[in-house]
Amino acid sequence: MPPLATYPLSALREAGRMFALGATVFGMAFRRPFQVREFVEQFWFIASVTILPTALVSIPFGAVTSLQVGSLTQQFGAQSFTGAASVLVVIQQASPMIVALLVSGVAGSTICADIGARTIREELDAMEVLGVSPVQRLVVPRVLACVAVAFLLNGLVSVVGVAGGYYFNVMMQGGTPGAYVASFSALAQLPDLYVGEAKALLFGFVAGIVAAYRGLNPKGGPKGVGDVVNQSVVITFLLLFLLNLVITGIYLQVVPPKGG
Repeated sequence: MPPLATYPLSALREAGRMFALGATVFGMAFRRPFQVREFVEQFWFIASVTILPTALVSIPFGAVTSLQVGSLTQQFGAQSFTGAASVLVVIQQASPMIVALLVSGVAGSTICADIGARTIREELDAMEVLGVSPVQRLVVPRVLACVAVAFLLNGLVSVVGVAGGYYFNVMMQGGTPGAYVASFSALAQLPDLYVGEAKALLFGFVAGIVAAYRGLNPKGGPKGVGDVVNQSVVITFLLLFLLNLVITGIYLQVVPPKGG
């Protein structure tokens, strides 16, 4: 068992290698030959296993957000701002996080298990002997598929979440449709949508990179593959919450509020 003092250095080394893999994937994404067939297959697989769960999760999340925000605004006598607060929370925070968590939990674990199984079977070593880059052949199309699916699903979650919040606010809390829409248009701005989509792109990229990196580095045979799958999901969740905090802090400092 390694000494406790070596853990920070080991973690820093792993983070550096993961960052290097991300830079390599980003560079190879614009290099020929691009694995179009692999990308399409991975895109379809990830979309097929995440669309329905994402939509089902976004409905109650939008409803809970609307009900909670509506209850708070009623206490402060600001019911007219319920729509703006609910929609901004869904678009800026909830939608990218829901998409990223589902993509990393469902698709990322599958990608990690697939690449990890290929690694312990020495398929990647055989590809390198044949002059084929495993990163360009396997990792790049999977990471780009995660990015594309996260970007498109973010729009779906935004629409479903806003619609669910609108329904529950109007039907269960006695809100008026006009006030809900008017408050949103009065306070929201296009950068709110842009930052949500940018988060979805970045979160999808991070989820794909973490899953691929852990899959490329399993230890202990078949049991190690199961371990790295669990590690990839946990690491991705931690990184996503940290990135969301950083991006939100920067956005609130850079982009002034509408009318401010």
